[in-house]
Amino acid sequence: MKLSLAIFSLALSLPATAFAQDSLQVVTSGEYPNTFSSGSANVSKFTQSSKRFNDWSVSFGAGVPLLQSADLTSIKNGNGKNLIGYSAYVSVDKAITHAFGLNLQYDRGETRQGWFNTKDAAPANASINGQQGARTQYDAISILGDINFSNLMRRVDNKSPYRWALHGYAGIGTIAYRAYLKDESGQRLMTEIKPFKTLDFFGQAGAGLKYKINNRLDLEGRVMYVVTTDDQFDGGGAPYSAINMREDQVSDNFFNATLGLSVKLGKHESHLMWHDPLQEIYYKLDELAAKNMDVEVCKSGDADNDGVCDDWDRQLDTPAGARVDGSGVALDVDMDGVIDLYDKCVTVPGPVENNGCPTTTTNSGTVTEAETKLDGIEFDLNSDRILPSNTPVLNNAVNYINSSNGSYTVIGATDTRGSEEYNQKLSDRRANSVKDYLIKNGVESTKLDAMGKGKKDLKYPECDPATKCPEWKNRANRRVYFEAK
Repeated sequence: MKLSLAIFSLALSLPATAFAQDSLQVVTSGEYPNTFSSGSANVSKFTQSSKRFNDWSVSFGAGVPLLQSADLTSIKNGNGKNLIGYSAYVSVDKAITHAFGLNLQYDRGETRQGWFNTKDAAPANASINGQQGARTQYDAISILGDINFSNLMRRVDNKSPYRWALHGYAGIGTIAYRAYLKDESGQRLMTEIKPFKTLDFFGQAGAGLKYKINNRLDLEGRVMYVVTTDDQFDGGGAPYSAINMREDQVSDNFFNATLGLSVKLGKHESHLMWHDPLQEIYYKLDELAAKNMDVEVCKSGDADNDGVCDDWDRQLDTPAGARVDGSGVALDVDMDGVIDLYDKCVTVPGPVENNGCPTTTTNSGTVTEAETKLDGIEFDLNSDRILPSNTPVLNNAVNYINSSNGSYTVIGATDTRGSEEYNQKLSDRRANSVKDYLIKNGVESTKLDAMGKGKKDLKYPECDPATKCPEWKNRANRRVYFEAK
């Protein structure tokens, strides 16, 4: 129960921190001099260059407007048919968070009307022999709020990628139009003209269903309800017709059904509106599950804070920071008697007096320490930033490289999400980020090269695609390591 509450609290707090400042992304002060502290975490100041997701897009589409609430309507006109107009829109869209954005939209179209929505019989001059009675050509500019309901209602335990998203829209703007009506001779007469300078305000609201074609394109079907706030919009106004006098309509309103495309702009692989806000904690949840421990049954306590209850902990005095196995015993991978916490050569056995490293004898008979391993580091998804938890590993690499006569290649890799081109560039940035850190901290630049291998150099090859593996394996594939030249 306690574990469930902890996970729920973490999930609630994550979206705000992940998108407002990326506050869970801790970074080194060497690369980001503007870092500051917030509680126990180091937080990088949010800048344009620190963005992890694309948040701009351009949308456009076309459809059919149907005047529904007016004296002259498009639905059930005089011939018993619906009169079909046309519409088009283009918008510039900005995502503010994973669930909310703003759109600046321009609409243009034409509605066509013929049915008379009046209490009395229709005037004779409104339609000729069942032909179309009126039409309205309009232009509109509006600001729309965009709510991503799918991200708001996403299940906590749903880790699968998703391609469908339900969006809600609402906003206001200004509309300009020209309304026409046919008289009994068939001549088209202008009944109303309102340019933009009159600032005739209108509102619209509706919903859209988006399908993610790929990381750059979305397909969207959208239905909007437009409130014109004008009784003359339908074309039935004075001076040529008394239609609007027969039924007092507060506003002539219409439905606008469209099909369109959104083109996502930016250098990143993912767009903010398609980001799973819980993705950042999947790795931590997998780590908790791997411990296979129910916090509720640990009634005897955990004296050494190693994650293993005292009831079945075979080593009750594990040193702080040491990794342990399922029975609470500190790990000693090379089984040389020096636990990994203190072993300077974790994978190669060596004597205790030489800190767990093997010894070699030179021609002069002296004994020297032989360091045989340089540890690599892991990265967050879609990120090339070095975490402070990895700086001790890199500082150890600085000391080792400076003390050696060799040169090394810094190799970057990614997991299998995304295209080969994107992952190649990301792995290059990761390798160069580590190389730059080492040089800034004293390593001669002549000793280092950087190389990205994209998603072709997997530590766990079975993780292709990434959905086949738990997140900790995908994270292990997102790494930088060293190779002696």
